[in-house]
Amino acid sequence: MKVVIVDDEPLARSAIRGLVAEDPELTVAGECSGIDAAEMIRREQPDILFLDIQMPEVDGFQVIEQVGLNAVPAVIFVTAYDEHALRAFDVHALDYLVKPFDDRRFFAALLRAKEHARKRETPRERVARFLVRNGEKVLFIRTEDIDWIEAADYYVSLHAAGKTHLLRRSMAEIETDLDPDRFVRVHRSAIVNVDRVKEMHPLFRGDSVLILHDGTKLRLSRARRSEFERRLRGA
Repeated sequence: MKVVIVDDEPLARSAIRGLVAEDPELTVAGECSGIDAAEMIRREQPDILFLDIQMPEVDGFQVIEQVGLNAVPAVIFVTAYDEHALRAFDVHALDYLVKPFDDRRFFAALLRAKEHARKRETPRERVARFLVRNGEKVLFIRTEDIDWIEAADYYVSLHAAGKTHLLRRSMAEIETDLDPDRFVRVHRSAIVNVDRVKEMHPLFRGDSVLILHDGTKLRLSRARRSEFERRLRGA
C-alpha cells in the first residue's frame, strides 16, 4: 500500500515516515507541504494519507477540497491542535492524532486506515436515482437529470429540470454517492453536473463564476478550480 505524508514541518514528516517504515506492507510514495499536496495525491494515488491541518498557504481541509471528498484516500489527520476534530470527521477522516502521540496510538490508527483501504479496493456502486418524499408521494430523481446540488442546513437541494427537491442528506454523504467524473464540488455549498456547464468567467482573487445552460450562476472557488478543470478534460 502507498502512503503520502503532508506536513509543513520536515521533522514531523520524518517521524511519521520512520513509523510507517516499520510496516512491510507500506511504502511512502511521497511527502510534501500543503501547497503541493493535491497534485501529489492525484499523481501518486495513495491508499493512506497522513495530513496536517494548520499549514501555511494551504491547510489540511483545503487539500481535501482541492482533491475532492470522493477522491481522497483513507485520511489520518496529524496535528498539534484538538479543536478541529469535529470538522475532521465531517470530511470522513478515519482518525485524528494529536501531537505528541505514542507508537501504540499511531499503529492503532494505521490499522484502521489499512482496513479501510482494503475495502475501497472494491469499486463503490454509484447511485442511479434518489428517492425524494413530496407530501404523500415519493419521487424518483435520476442522477443524470440533476443540474446542481446545494447545501440547505440539514438537507441538500437537488435542482433538476427547473424544479427543486429537498433530500435529508449532508453534502459529504451525497458527494460519495455521485459519479466523480460527472459531479464536482465547486465550493463548500454546491456540487455541479459538469455536463450542464455552459461558460466559465474569471472573478477577482482566483474565483470564477460558472453559467449553466439554464442561466444559473454558481461560484467556483479558487481552491477547487484546478480539480474542476481536470474533470472537464476527463483527466
